[in-house]
Amino acid sequence: QVQLVESGGGLVQAGGSLRLSCTASGSIFTILALGWYRQVPGKQREFVARISTGGGTNYAASVKDRFTIFRGNTNNTVYLQMNSLKPEDTAIYYCTAERRSGPFMPAYWGQGTHVTVSS
Repeated sequence: QVQLVESGGGLVQAGGSLRLSCTASGSIFTILALGWYRQVPGKQREFVARISTGGGTNYAASVKDRFTIFRGNTNNTVYLQMNSLKPEDTAIYYCTAERRSGPFMPAYWGQGTHVTVSS
């Protein structure tokens, strides 16, 4: 089992920046990738970004030129640097972990951290 804990959410003005953090614990050796999804109330969760153990990254088209995902060097932490934030980025952001047997299919989820972007 893997446990994920997010932090770093908050309120920011449009055009501003925010950095989210996620720390993973448990059976870390089973993880293929860490990533982020987000959800607006009443809508489906959508993929935001992921980073594999090999360092490869993937981004949703809506955030590709504005967000950056990266891992800590000596721990089990993943970050999401969000720049040029827009009101439509407002959502609950969830940290995710994929098992090696299920690429692009998150098996573990954090409880979420709120991001609000004001205009």
